[in-house]
This record gives sequence, C-alpha cells and structure tokens, in this order.
Amino acid sequence: MTLYLKYRPKNLDELDLPEVSESLKKIVSKKSIPHAFLFAGPKGTGKTSAARILAKIINCQDLKGSDPCGKCEQCTSIVKGNNLDVIEMDAASHRGIDDVRVLRDAVKLAPVSGKKKIYIIDEVHMLTPEAGNALLKTLEEPPEHVIFILATTNPEKLIETIRSRVTLIPFRKAGSAEIVRSLKRVVDGEKIKIDEDALGLIAEFADGSFRDAIKILEQLATEAEGLDKESVEKFLFRNKSFDSDKFIKLLTQRQLKKLLAEVENLISKGVAAEVFLESLIKKLRSGLLAKVGMGEDSFKDLSKDELIKLIDLFSQAYKESESTPIEELPLEMALISWCGESGDDGSEDGESKEKKQESGEPPTDTAVQTQEQVLVGGQMSVPDDAWKNILTLVKPVNASMEALLRAAKPIAYNGKVLTLGVYYKFHKERLEDSHHRKVLEEIVAKVLQSPTKVSCVMVDPPPGKIIEEAKMETVLTEGKDKDIVEIAEKIFSS
Repeated sequence: MTLYLKYRPKNLDELDLPEVSESLKKIVSKKSIPHAFLFAGPKGTGKTSAARILAKIINCQDLKGSDPCGKCEQCTSIVKGNNLDVIEMDAASHRGIDDVRVLRDAVKLAPVSGKKKIYIIDEVHMLTPEAGNALLKTLEEPPEHVIFILATTNPEKLIETIRSRVTLIPFRKAGSAEIVRSLKRVVDGEKIKIDEDALGLIAEFADGSFRDAIKILEQLATEAEGLDKESVEKFLFRNKSFDSDKFIKLLTQRQLKKLLAEVENLISKGVAAEVFLESLIKKLRSGLLAKVGMGEDSFKDLSKDELIKLIDLFSQAYKESESTPIEELPLEMALISWCGESGDDGSEDGESKEKKQESGEPPTDTAVQTQEQVLVGGQMSVPDDAWKNILTLVKPVNASMEALLRAAKPIAYNGKVLTLGVYYKFHKERLEDSHHRKVLEEIVAKVLQSPTKVSCVMVDPPPGKIIEEAKMETVLTEGKDKDIVEIAEKIFSS
C-alpha cells in the first residue's frame, strides 16, 4: 500500500484543512444532513478522503459524536471500497447522458444495509451538458434515502443550477506549514529520518497538494541518496522536467526560435503542455503581484502590462490546449503572438537586442508597422512578421495548405476580414474548402488577435513565379505533404 493511502485521514479531526473539518463537524452535529454536497478545490487537498469520512459518519453502526467507529461492517467496507451502499463514480469516464440515466434509475433502490445510499461523483464538472441537466433533476427531487457528494477541481464549469442545489464545502491549496505537518505524521509513522528543512523543500515542490507531497516523500525515501536538505534539493531539481525561470528569461528577450525549441524539447520528454503552462502562469502571477507591492520583484525586465499580457496569452492557451489536436499548438501560437509584438522573429539573440537598444537604434514594433500601413478606406496591410507567423503555425497542422499559402499574399485587412490574393484558381478553391478555411481562420485570428474571416481573390502572380495551373492541380493532392512542400519550395523560392 502506498504511503498516501496508508496515512489517509480516518476521521474529521485528521483532515489536513482545519476549516473543512470544522464545517463538516457543524453539519453532522445537526439532526438533518443535506441531501447533496459539493466538495470543490485543487487536486490533492483531501476531497475524496473527506467524502469517505462523511460516508462513514452517515452509515456508521456505532457512531460516537462525529467520529465513526472505524470497526463496524459499514466503516470497514467503505475503507476497502466494497460497500454496496457507497458508490463512487468518476465523471471523467462516465460523463454521458446514458450514465446519468442509469444512476437515476439506481437511486430509486433502497439501501442494502446502510442507513443511506451515498453517491460520490468525482470530477463532476466533466459531465456533458445533457448529463448535467439530467443529474440536476435528481438533485432537485432526490429520494429520501439518497445523499450525493460531488467533487470537482473546476466548480465554475458546473451549471449554476446544480451549484444552487448543493451545500458547498470549499477546499483550498495547502500552505507549506500544513503540508509539513501532514508529512510529519507519515515520517513519524514510518520512522523516516529527514531534516526539517528538507520537509519544507518537499512542501514547496508539492505546490499545495498533500497527496503530491507524500508521493514525493515516498519516492525520496526509496531513491534518494540522502534525506538532508542538500540531497533532497539535488533530487528534486534532477527530477524537475522543465526550468520555468530559464523559459521566462527567453520570454523577456523575445527569442522566438529558442522558445519554440524549448517547447519541442519539453513535449519530447513527455511534459504535458497544460502542466508547463500552469507552472508558467503561477510564476508570472507571482511577478505581477510583486509589481503591486506583494512580494519581491524578480521580473525587473518585464513591466506590469507585459506580465498581464503574458498571463492573458498563456491562460487562453491553457484553455485551448484541452481541445486542440496538437497539444503544444496553443502555447506555440501564444509565443509567436508575444514575440511578434516586438517584431522579433527569434533570429536575434538577447545580447544583439541589448546592443541595438544601447546604440539608440529604434526597435521594430509590429503594432507601429500596422498603424503606419493604414490604407485608404480603413484597410490595412498585414506586417511581414505576422504573415510569416501565420505560415509557421499552419505548416505543422497542414503542410499542403502552407504550400498553397506560399502561392498567395495578404493584400488587405480591415480588422475583421483578411483578403488574400491567390495566384491560381485551383489554390483558391482549396483554400476556400470549409475544413482548410476553418483551420486558417483560427490561426489568423490568433496571430492578429482578433476574430478574422479569410477571403480569397484572384491576382496575377509576380514575375518569375508563373506555373501552369494544370501542373499544380496534378501535384497538389492530399496525402503527399512531403512531395508538395518540396515542389512548392522549388516553385516559389525567390
């Protein structure tokens, strides 16, 4: 048995968050217990443990105050996970309307041996909208013998009507002192000799999660060469998959190519884009708070507005990373958007930029370029850097479409519609295909930072780039991306 399961809290007094313990004690001391709870908070803060303790209190055959006996048939079977009246569901894998319909039929049945039938539904925010509405009907008119305990890390994703029908128990991220106290319970029980400072390092590395802290301690006890502060620090650093400080330094220098290379390296190591984005956002948040006087400012090279912009870009990328077919694409688009604002395509390193600034040479700014290029009738031309960014982002998604776009050019942009001049009729038809258009418009909107439609018009090709349309129609076919790119490079290279 892992240490986290072995030292899981057994009663309300052992819960690691004192306010949760006190709230539940007040509730169970009353004669009438609510029919539905919502345990909401970050991962690893004890939501499932608290749900099982509450289930034991409700069905315990020898309850003493708010303490379950831990010995009766109900208590022991709940701990083992085989109690017939305490049903645990994972909404992440049972999220559909059919799953909830089965649940609605099951709740009509009376408890087998317990006082109540208790349903613990984890990650309830993962239910589909239809399933959520079906669950709502059961929550509004539940059978007398049923109690629901819903758990979620994202309560804001639940429909408002469900949140209004439940008793909310908020869980928060644990502080370092609270995590250290929890670790000491394990250390004492297992007779592990470890420095107090080392426990503090583990608590900091666990980032508010009791579960993660105990898992780290268990790994250290098994693999680390020593459990003093220096050894633990070395072990934690070696097992850290990424260096967010190094990444932020590259952000301040707007070194796009190096940033994209770092992302590719992280993904190849198996680091999830969401995990990395979460780490970045937390770092940047600390920097932003320091700018308004809450903490020491370690982001001297980034202004408050720049930090806000980065947090906004990465927060949006975090949301989009859940649904994109290429998990790192939203992060890459955010980086290109950020670096593009200064006109830096990544070819210039930090030292070169600093020398340029010291010499008094004005920086290239995409926003300035755009305003200078306003044309008659409210039309604007798209800066070269922005167009290059679009091509860069299109290529990994659809190489053939990127080849098509190299035989086109942006000729007008009014803030809502980007007009492309296309050299060949066949290219125009392909780009206007609904699938290609959707992908292209999503990328264009991200780079230009505004919802944008794409329109294609025929224009004459520039000198030296004329080719027979029939020949292109023959070679530009789906499923031959490598050949297409090679041909396109030969045809359109200047």
